[in-house]
Order: sequence, then structure tokens, then C-alpha cells
Amino acid sequence: MVSFIGTYRSKVDDKGRLVFPAAFKGMLPPRSDMRFVVKKSLYSNCLDMYSWDEWSRETEKRREMLDFFNPEHVIFWREYMRDCVIVEPDAKFGRISIPKYLLDAIGVDREAAFFGINFKIEIWAGEKFDCDRVSKEDYIAIAQSLSRK
Repeated sequence: MVSFIGTYRSKVDDKGRLVFPAAFKGMLPPRSDMRFVVKKSLYSNCLDMYSWDEWSRETEKRREMLDFFNPEHVIFWREYMRDCVIVEPDAKFGRISIPKYLLDAIGVDREAAFFGINFKIEIWAGEKFDCDRVSKEDYIAIAQSLSRK
């Protein structure tokens, strides 16, 4: 299992491509599958980027929780899978092409921030990444509430 750690910035080129961080590429095992699945985050104004292996594990866990004879479960699954795209860094420069509608959905204009949070990478609009932090007090309160469980 791959752990992505760190924050890396990338400029959007004239064709709307981003350079996938070399540091993240280096965290992948040798000869690993370089496909990633990108989708809009459910709770944050960012994109979630999963390695192909992690995406397969995550979707299998979700699918096992569902009963496809229950209409609500079918609707949930459809929305969960909506607007997922597969990207793969090109061999020469490591560029990835994420559809414009997904970049627009999170407000990426000129720069994106790739933020490794262990099992996935979040992609943020460069300007918004630093503004979306919780206060130290809120972070401590969340940590304390989790420690009671």
C-alpha cells in the first residue's frame, strides 16, 4: 500500500495539464500501475486522486455495503461513480490531463496544490489550499473528541 505524504504545487500549462509531482511518483513501487482515479471530493472543495490499487480497494468496500435492489443504494452508487476519470502521467514529463469541468469545479485557474494524505492525494486550487485550514482550536477540539472514542 502506498502512502503519499507532502504538498507540491504545479502550474497549469496552456493545454490545461498539470505535472504530477515526481516525489509522489517516487513513492510508488517500481513498475507499479501508473493509472489514477480522480473525482470531486464529497466534503471538500478539492479533487480526490487515488492510485488504481487504492481505488479498487475503496470501491470494493463501498460496493459490499450496498444492496442493489434498494433504490437509494443504486442512486448513491451512481452519484459516487459520477464524474470519475482515469488519468496517467505521461512518460516524458509526468503531465496529467484532468478534464476542465473538474478543475473548474474546484476553482483551479493557474496553479494546483497536490496534497498527500496517506492513502490518497487531494488536488486543490493553489489559492484556496492555504485558506481552507481549520483553526488550531478546532483541530484540537476534533482531536480530543476522537480520543474519547
